[in-house]
Amino acid sequence: MSERTEFEFHTSSVCVYNNADPRCVEVATNVPGRVAVRSSVTGRTVEFTSVEWADFLTGAKLGEFDLSA
Repeated sequence: MSERTEFEFHTSSVCVYNNADPRCVEVATNVPGRVAVRSSVTGRTVEFTSVEWADFLTGAKLGEFDLSA
């Protein structure tokens, strides 16, 4: 049986952690081929493949997820 590598989460550099409002996104990229995203509020984690994560970042940079008012 192989040992499972644990995710090492890092908080976004633009997150200003405030005890009164602790909403931050944490991302782990230390496991080869996998990316995990975690809510600092609930602790819930969502996992993606490296390809899915790269596609998401590309879309975000191109404004695919921008919401109109």
